[in-house]
Amino acid sequence: MRDRTIVITGANSGVGRATATALAEKGARVVLAVRNLEKGRVTAESIAGHTEVRHLDLADLSSVREFAEGFTDSIDVLINNAGISIPPLDYTVDGFESQFGTNHLGHFALTNLLLPKVRERVVTVGSLAHLIGKIDFTDLNWRTRKYKPYTAYAQSKLANHVSAHELQRRLAALGSPVRSVVAHPGIATTNLMYADGLGLRYRLEKLVLQSFAHSAAAGALPSLYAATADIPGDSYVGPSELMGMRGSPVLVKPARRTRHVEDARHLWKESENLTGTKFPVNALQSGDGAVR
Repeated sequence: MRDRTIVITGANSGVGRATATALAEKGARVVLAVRNLEKGRVTAESIAGHTEVRHLDLADLSSVREFAEGFTDSIDVLINNAGISIPPLDYTVDGFESQFGTNHLGHFALTNLLLPKVRERVVTVGSLAHLIGKIDFTDLNWRTRKYKPYTAYAQSKLANHVSAHELQRRLAALGSPVRSVVAHPGIATTNLMYADGLGLRYRLEKLVLQSFAHSAAAGALPSLYAATADIPGDSYVGPSELMGMRGSPVLVKPARRTRHVEDARHLWKESENLTGTKFPVNALQSGDGAVR
């Protein structure tokens, strides 16, 4: 990993921190893209190796643009790891439902803006929750329907998976060497699991999940595999045991719901309209970015 630059969103805790630690220890230059700079600096000080901390708030598109504009170096691997899980109904600075806005739209915009600088691959960190997800194109941001935190989270993670596969289709169509791959950590003991409770049902489900969970370090293994292994674009990496909840990373078959091309194109168009960013065809074709 020496002389390689890795950008990781949400790298100050949980799976992101474990991923950053492993890559930095192997010689990579790791950029911790974090909302809280103070926490990010504390994390960086605890990691042996070359780390940098830069501010990125995925819930604010102006912050996403500022981060991308300020990053002038080439990036070998972008790991879209950050996320929030089952908060009360809230909206981002730009008016998006907080989970859809942070987990999907923020990363969507970041990827489009950084893609001309990416040399090798984009890793999207998904979730098993995508298996119960449904994208409601009539109300993506929960303006009219009754808000359900679980359902909103599942929608945002399904959007992650669908967009990652669509990104690979677009890269392949241009003949780009950049690969888009998806990884999910299984059930890991991270801050997402210890979010504030939403009632008895939530607390009971959390206790059940904790009985299957593995550590954040184990949860980082699929991300590390996706970021470093010689695997093709469009790969999907997850734990090998207990229906993907834990275990060593392996290539797994993507769920059918992530492979609907028309849904992917529809989501991509809606995401472009909402974020004001587009797949950078001209930059990639001109040789300013990945296609050279």
